[in-house]
Amino acid sequence: MKEALVNIRTRDGDMETFTVTPNGGSPRPPVILYMDAPGIREELYGFARRIASEGYFVLLPDMYYRKGRLRFDLKTSDDAVQKSMFDAMYSLNNALVMSDTEAMLSWLDGQSDARPGPVGCIGYCMSGQYVVSAAGTFPERIAAAASLYGVSIVTDQPDTPHKLANRIKGEVYFGFAAEDRWVPENVIPDIKAEFDTHKVDYALEQWPGTGHGFCFPERDAYVEEAAEAVWEKVFALYQRRLQN
Repeated sequence: MKEALVNIRTRDGDMETFTVTPNGGSPRPPVILYMDAPGIREELYGFARRIASEGYFVLLPDMYYRKGRLRFDLKTSDDAVQKSMFDAMYSLNNALVMSDTEAMLSWLDGQSDARPGPVGCIGYCMSGQYVVSAAGTFPERIAAAASLYGVSIVTDQPDTPHKLANRIKGEVYFGFAAEDRWVPENVIPDIKAEFDTHKVDYALEQWPGTGHGFCFPERDAYVEEAAEAVWEKVFALYQRRLQN
């Protein structure tokens, strides 16, 4: 695998981004991996490598770059660390992340290892909202978006991501946990109503016996069977929308 740490210039500074793609061969379709709330860590590098191994040029941006180089150890985190993590998470919003996404898409245009054309994305937890926003904000570029137990997809704010359904041209996959205190009961019905109204190509599933975080092997909530099934769904989506 060909790996690198690059700085992508955004409106607010340099965003450190991990990139990985298979060695040799022709340029690969790009996929942006948006991190979850705990931020950049080896577990996410592993996710990026797994996606790349399927034949993609993967970007994993450090979305907390505006606050410096933050790293959180969830295994030893105390209340102060948890507070710092949530402060970082709540420092982001759709406008900032879409600005960063625009910078990544522009950067991709100049990369010989990245194939021009459709782009995929995937986001977990706090970033489940951002892949929906990306699909609606950049409908000519984002062809495949996967949102896993995403939070804040439906809000009472003007920038609520689900209201971008009328702009989405790509395909979206939602994978929710069966029990998730971060996802209010109205969220799934509201997503379905909006996406059905605008005839978006999407699939939405709740995985039995799972809770928030079930895709991450290093979490207590990890459910291997469901997590592996989600990978299959995501790779099938990318095959349809990015490879064909």
